[in-house]
Amino acid sequence: MTSSDHDARATRGKDDMLDSPLSRIAGLMALAAGVLIVVAQLVMLPFDPDDHVATSTDPVFQTGGVIYLIGFIALMLALIGAYGWGLHKAGKLGVIAFVTAIVGTMMLGGDLWFETFAIPWLADEAPASLDTDPTTLLAIGAISSYLSFAVGWALFGFANFRARVFPTAICVAIVIGGVIGFQSLLSPFGIPLGLAVVWLGVWMLRTTTAASETSQPAPQV
Repeated sequence: MTSSDHDARATRGKDDMLDSPLSRIAGLMALAAGVLIVVAQLVMLPFDPDDHVATSTDPVFQTGGVIYLIGFIALMLALIGAYGWGLHKAGKLGVIAFVTAIVGTMMLGGDLWFETFAIPWLADEAPASLDTDPTTLLAIGAISSYLSFAVGWALFGFANFRARVFPTAICVAIVIGGVIGFQSLLSPFGIPLGLAVVWLGVWMLRTTTAASETSQPAPQV
């Protein structure tokens, strides 16, 4: 099925979707999230992640972290709104994919908040702590957040493919971005998912606009 076929099919029967405020802004949130994620990753790309103190205290890197965190907030809103586009048609798989993506995005967002605000403070007050091995509990928390984020977004793309909610190419891009996103706290591993979400946002905005135009009553003469 081509992208145009998906556009035509999605345009029909979208009145219910447009009645949901979160679903209505899902495209805008996805576009904003993808752009912010890509910009943040490009800002953070030149920095050495192994040089914890110098990297975390650099104002440019910190700015990138703030942009990335805002992108994650938009990503969560886009994810919630996107569910109303028809993921329920995937049945249990859709529910599992949605919940896993929500949990993974929240957990990795928590890691990102810590990296953005707590690590610079530790670099100033206790720089030696950044060069020590993490505790078992901390390691488990980190790995679980990386894994749930990657699995959640890969499942989200696959479930939408199965339910034929979004075009196949976009779903495949989300799956690939999700898998690579296992290391998305490091640049450039978050860029593939960011680009996929931008693509999704553009498609959703186009589809929403088309649905709004077709739902308007014909002018009277």
